[in-house]
Formats: sequence, C-alpha cells, structure tokens
Amino acid sequence: MREVTLSIEERSPLKPWAGVPGELSDLFRPHLGELAQEMIEEILAGIPEYDRPQDEEYARLVRLAVEGALRQFVDLIVDPDASWEPVAAVYREIGHAEAREGRSLDVLQGTLRLGARVAWRRLAAESEKMNVSRRTLASIAEAIFAFLDEIARAATEGYTKAREQEAGELEHRRRRLLDMLVAEPAASQQAIADLARLAQWRVPRTVAAVVLYERGQQPFSHPSLPPDVLADVNRREPCLIVPDPDGPGRGRVLDSALRNWVAAMGPTVRTEDAAKSLRWAREALPLARRGILPSDRLIRCAEHMPTLVVFKDEELVRAVAEQRLAPLRNVRPRHRERLARTLLACLQSGFNATEVATRLHVHPQTVRYRLHQLEELFGDRLYDPETRLEMEMVLTVWLTAPAEDRSAEVIPISRAG
Repeated sequence: MREVTLSIEERSPLKPWAGVPGELSDLFRPHLGELAQEMIEEILAGIPEYDRPQDEEYARLVRLAVEGALRQFVDLIVDPDASWEPVAAVYREIGHAEAREGRSLDVLQGTLRLGARVAWRRLAAESEKMNVSRRTLASIAEAIFAFLDEIARAATEGYTKAREQEAGELEHRRRRLLDMLVAEPAASQQAIADLARLAQWRVPRTVAAVVLYERGQQPFSHPSLPPDVLADVNRREPCLIVPDPDGPGRGRVLDSALRNWVAAMGPTVRTEDAAKSLRWAREALPLARRGILPSDRLIRCAEHMPTLVVFKDEELVRAVAEQRLAPLRNVRPRHRERLARTLLACLQSGFNATEVATRLHVHPQTVRYRLHQLEELFGDRLYDPETRLEMEMVLTVWLTAPAEDRSAEVIPISRAG
C-alpha cells in the first residue's frame, strides 16, 4: 500500500481532522465496533463510577455516546465541514446527567481523556499496519485530541448548565422556605420539614429573623453569609432567617457579613415562631434609621427591649407626655432639655447623683442642683413608684422628638416620625 502523507501547509489549524487523509476513514470504519468495545471496557475498569452492570439502559447510553463520537470523528476526516451538532448534543446531555447525579466534572473529563488515549492507541496501531507516515500519525494524534477538546467542551457546557439550574432551583426552594417560615399563620412543622429537605436545609431548634436596609453610601453588595442562613435580599423587605443565632461565633460572623447594611435581628425563638422574631426586627429597623437605636452594627432586639416596648405605641406615649411633663412648660427651652435628660438619668439610676453625673458628664453637685429644681416642679410625684416607670417611658420618647418640638413653649404631641 502506498505511503499516505500530508504537507504541513495543507493542514488546518482550526480543524485538525482536515489534516488526516480522507481515505483513512474507509480503513478505520470497519474497526469502530471493536474500538468502541475496547474503550468501554477500559472506561468501566478505570472509572468505577461508570461500572453499573445491572443498569442496562445506562450501558446502552454509554455505548451510544462512544460509538457516536467515533463515527463523528471518522465522518470529519471525510468532510471537515460536516455538522457534528448531533454528537455535541449527546455530550452536552452527558455532562448534564453527570451534574444531576452529583459527580464532579473531573470524573467526566478523566473519562474522556481515557477514551481518547484508547482510541489513539488503537488507531495508531491500525495506521502502522497501513504504512502511514509519522507525519500523518502526528496529524491523527492532533485530530484525536482536538476532537477530545470539542466533546469535552460540549460536556462541560451541559454540566455547567445543569449546575446553574440546580443552584437556581435550590435558591428558589430556599426563598420559598423563608417565606413559609415567616408566614402568618405559621405553616405546619411537616410542611416546613418537607420543603427544608428539598432546600437542603437542616431544620434547627431555634432561629432569629433579620431585616435589612442597605446603607446608602455603599454600592450594593450581597452579604457573604454562612450557607445555613436563609436569605432573600432582593425582596421588597430584605430579610434573613438565622439558625441557632446564639451559637458560638455566630454574632461575630453576622456583624462582619452585614457591615454594609443597617440590620436588626429579632429575638431567638423556636423555628415555628420565626414570624414573631420577624415582627420585632421590623419594629427595630425604623428606630435604627431614625437614630434612636445604634445602627453601626447588628441590632439585637433582645438588648433593646425597653426602647422597643416604649416605641411600640409612640403616639400614645407622646399624648401622655403632654400631661406628665406639663411642669416643664414654663422652663426656658435650653434648660428644659437639661432638666429632662437629668430626670431620665435619675429615673434610670435610682436617683444616684454620682452615677447620673458620670452618665451626663457633669459634676455631681450640678446633678443635685437640677434635681432640687425638678423636685420644685414635680413635687412628691417625682418619687412615686407608680409614676416613675411612666415618666421614664414618656421622657425616652419625648427626648427623641425633633429639636424644634422640644424647644416649643409647650410640651408637644410631636409627630411620630
């Protein structure tokens, strides 16, 4: 048989199989069945994940993929411009199936490389029998491994698409689970458990809800949260469900992840009571945005219970303030605020002048002087146990009113803000 050769100039850098003499296809084609069987046997022996002797349908699909690839390769030798979309589609589906079955892309790519080595070994042996030149052998090798790259690319596309679909489905299920957890009335524990399983979320004993408001000065950044935290920051009211919120290190991780957000976390509750935690988080966030609660870090409602309770019905408290703080009406506005802050600090400190002075950064004697003025204004009511809590509540709310309201000649029923 004559020696088959091809000059370097005649080889296509974009389609290496164009560099293989077309007449070789007729010589290779009769051996494709044996080659397919050899490739399958080596793949099953070398890649345990694919050895499924009891699954006849799977074995049929493996053979279909191998034989299809071999036929496509030989067809491209004859016609380098032939469409090989049917084979590409098969390998995209293979990649898709591998992802769905939870195998890594490395396993799939390793299998393709093994198959290419077997094909090269067998075709090289047949070529030597046909007196093929070394240059043409090199062309065959280049074509085989270029072909491998193409089917590997198709498989990777299918694999990646499946992974993206799975991630999207999982994210959708986790958003549905979050909605179910904060719904009122609460969903049944069985419904939560069923959806949690699909969302790959372990149902914890306790949770806390977090509501978020993005800080205006920062560009949007999705918080980098632990994987067990359910999150939906794209909804109208961004929120999270945090499992085991009192666990070791959990608070530190959340503080770091939410540094670009004003965030309020409701109290720790049983999982089925997540909606209650969310309600209190919703109460805290507006107070943080108004500056009443500190917003430089995650706000924990459990640490601000008195303030949250007082502001729960702010309008009522302000109405009561107009009556209870009436003795301050005739005091000059600037001195009125000093007396009000001193009175609040006294109520919170049990009228300990030294402690009040430390809080207000004034001399204890100044506190005593102001307290004497307050006694003249309020009389015995100042120390009445039944009115002290009420006075503390109305002062807490009144002192958050706008400065122009606090400086008015009368104690206003201020706008709730």
